[in-house]
Amino acid sequence: MPTVLVVDDSATDRLRAGGLLAESGDFEVEYAIDGSDALLKLELHVPDVVVTDMDMPELNGLELVAVTRQAYPLVPVVLMTARGSEELALEALRAGAASYVPKRLLNVELVPTVHQVYAAAREDRGRIRLMRRMAEQQVRFTIENDHELISSLVQYLKDGAAGMGICDDGERVRIGVALQEALTNACLHGNLELDSSLREIDHHQYYELAHQRMEQAPYSHRRIYVAARYSPDAAEFCIRDEGPGFNRESLPDPTDPTNIDRPCGRGLLLMQTFMDEVSYNATGNEVTMIKRRRAPSEVRSQGPER
Repeated sequence: MPTVLVVDDSATDRLRAGGLLAESGDFEVEYAIDGSDALLKLELHVPDVVVTDMDMPELNGLELVAVTRQAYPLVPVVLMTARGSEELALEALRAGAASYVPKRLLNVELVPTVHQVYAAAREDRGRIRLMRRMAEQQVRFTIENDHELISSLVQYLKDGAAGMGICDDGERVRIGVALQEALTNACLHGNLELDSSLREIDHHQYYELAHQRMEQAPYSHRRIYVAARYSPDAAEFCIRDEGPGFNRESLPDPTDPTNIDRPCGRGLLLMQTFMDEVSYNATGNEVTMIKRRRAPSEVRSQGPER
C-alpha cells in the first residue's frame, strides 16, 4: 500500500488530512509536525507522496518542495493551501510541486489529487530504458470519455517524454499531471459540456451530471483525439474534443493568486506551470502543449541508469 507523509504544524489540519487519506483505504499515512521534521522522516523512510502545508515554522512548504525535489525527485509533493498563501503556492508549483489542494476543499479534492499524482509517479524502468534508444516517435489515439483509458494514456504519454530524455524523473510526474488535467478537461468540459461553476457550488451534483451524460447522446458519442510527437528536443501533445469549445478569455486568470483557491481554472494553471507552451485553437476545443528538453546543467539526474 502506498505511503503518504502528511506535513502540517497544525495538529487539527494534520489529522484531518491524514484521516481523509486513511479512511479512503488506499494509503498508509505518516505524519510530520513541520518541514524540518518531514526531512527527518524522509531520511528514515521515503514515502510515495508528500502532502504539506505551506505556512510552517523553520522550513515552510516552498522550502520543503525545493529540498524534496533535489534529494527525492521521484516523490511528488502536493500542497495544502490556505487563504494568504497563494503567492507561495504559485512559487512552489514553479519550483517543483506536483499539485495543490485548497484546505477548504480537502474533503472532496485531497484523496483524488493524491491518487492522481501517485499514479503519475509510478514508473516502469524497463520501458523507460528501451524508449531512451528511440530517435523519434509520433502516435495518435482516439478514445472514449473513459477515465480508465485517460489514466492509461497519461501513463503512456509521459513515459514517452521521459524515455526520450526530455525530462528527469521529477518532471515526468508533472508532465503526467498536466496531461491528466488536459484530458480530463477534454472529457468533462469539452465532450460532456459540464460547467466548472457547478463544481464550485455542488461537487456531488457536478459528478452525478457527468455520469448521466456519459450515457446520453450526443455526449456519449463524442471522442477525444490525441496526437503526440517526440523528438530529442521536445515533446508536443495535441488534445482535441468534439465539444462546442469555449472562450479562453471567459476564464479567470489562473496565475492570479486570488484565483488559485477556485476549482475553475485549476487545471489550466497546472498545465501552464508544468509545460513550456500551452495554446488553444480559435474555438477552444483543442489544446497544444509543448515540453522542451532542458539543458543538461538544468536536469537533476536520479543517478546512473540501471
